[in-house]
Amino acid sequence: METSKKEEGKTLQNKIDFAVIFSVNGANPNGDPLNGNRPRVNYDGMGEVSDVCIKRKIRNRLMEAGHNIFVQSDDNRKDGDEYKSLRSRAEGELKSKPEDQKTYREEACKKWIDVRAFGQVFAYKAKKSEKPKKGKEAEKEQEEKTDDAGVSIGIRGPVSVHSAFSVALASVSSIQITKSVSGEGDGAKKASDTMGMKHRIDHGLYVSYGAINPQLASKTWFKDEDAKAIKNALEHLFDNDSSSARPEGSMEVVAVFWWQHNVKHGQYSSAEVHRSLDVKPKNEGTDPKKIEDYSIKLKSLSGLEPEIFNPNNVVIERI
Repeated sequence: METSKKEEGKTLQNKIDFAVIFSVNGANPNGDPLNGNRPRVNYDGMGEVSDVCIKRKIRNRLMEAGHNIFVQSDDNRKDGDEYKSLRSRAEGELKSKPEDQKTYREEACKKWIDVRAFGQVFAYKAKKSEKPKKGKEAEKEQEEKTDDAGVSIGIRGPVSVHSAFSVALASVSSIQITKSVSGEGDGAKKASDTMGMKHRIDHGLYVSYGAINPQLASKTWFKDEDAKAIKNALEHLFDNDSSSARPEGSMEVVAVFWWQHNVKHGQYSSAEVHRSLDVKPKNEGTDPKKIEDYSIKLKSLSGLEPEIFNPNNVVIERI
């Protein structure tokens, strides 16, 4: 059956909720620059990975899949992209002028998937104007100068992502390392700053939740195929994401739960859907060391069955 042009142009029609469970083994999932780059831990002692960090990984996976990304990182940039700032990228890629906000917003959303998914603020400072002249005619002339006004175009995206938190207390290990840095002269004498620290989570299981709002999707031209791209990115969140702090294979997606509602406003609230997934250590007060030490339970919601990505066939108990 052929799809009509009108149907092809439809934005996301039904609400989506999702959850991602991932494991960390001997890695620093998200260092805190204000705390010596130690893994983030909240006041309750639970490990934390910020929503900004998760969105960065989603953007990277989307870009690897061939999608256009507006907010690119310096160490993972699209081939041929030589823009040094977000402003230069916007000015170089968009034909519309910021003054025409409606057209500018539409063009930006349709060009970059991360803009139509997460939103973006395009802020332009006011142009410097001449010193106002005196007199009523001069005042009127000054008021008519629309190019002296600053332009700020805010786009609110339909995809919201929560920070991820560990389900057990995070135990941070630290080791001292020696930097191979030579000092002055012939390089034989080492500089005084030769010692450093590396931090890691020996083991942790983290959970992040999120949702996609169809009302906001209609404002950013976010479609069903964009939602599928986000889902695919979540399933491969840590592919090609290795670094010194995150060795290859040290972080892995354990499961992705994808609830697609059959109505625009959702059959259940996001809070109720997210509560239906219960992840905790099997034995309270113990220090889990592997995925088998956790209990993953999924409560059934009438009329709402999630798609589950479970690559390692971990045990998920239905309740």
